[in-house]
Amino acid sequence: MGSWLQTVAFPCLSLVLLLWSCLPELQGHEFQFGPCQVEGVALPRLWEAFRTMKDTVQAQDNITSIRLLQREVLQNVSDAESCYLIHDLLKFYLNTVFKNYHRKIVELKMLPSFSTLANNFLFITSKLQPSVSRRKPGPGAWEMLEIEVALTKAFGEVDILLTWMGKFYRL
Repeated sequence: MGSWLQTVAFPCLSLVLLLWSCLPELQGHEFQFGPCQVEGVALPRLWEAFRTMKDTVQAQDNITSIRLLQREVLQNVSDAESCYLIHDLLKFYLNTVFKNYHRKIVELKMLPSFSTLANNFLFITSKLQPSVSRRKPGPGAWEMLEIEVALTKAFGEVDILLTWMGKFYRL
């Protein structure tokens, strides 16, 4: 078994690593949130994962008069503050929305796309410095809604978050 591993697996692994290093389109690019840099995440891949789920999730949102993730929270964010705000927002999505919406995603049979988003959000968060932002990242209307409604609404608003994150994305 050891010789098979050396003769087959290691050359294959070497080839994959060589291709990865030679083809920039295979590599993730970077986010520059003020002083915080996160390399290895491809924003187009996050958008692709969300678009796969978007219509299904947003169709379940029957309350269109309320927005949880206010665009005003994301406007006029200084570069220095962007690092802390994205950390807080992604933590909220990971610890509250994704954690509690997982069951629904399994029912909807959209686990691969959901996992792509969750894993990348976790990776980005792990590369950022934990701190407290001066802006309130948590949706203000969150407490007014029933939990299932709030989860659906928050997950459906990932496009607002991805659009804002795009401002800090560098090719």
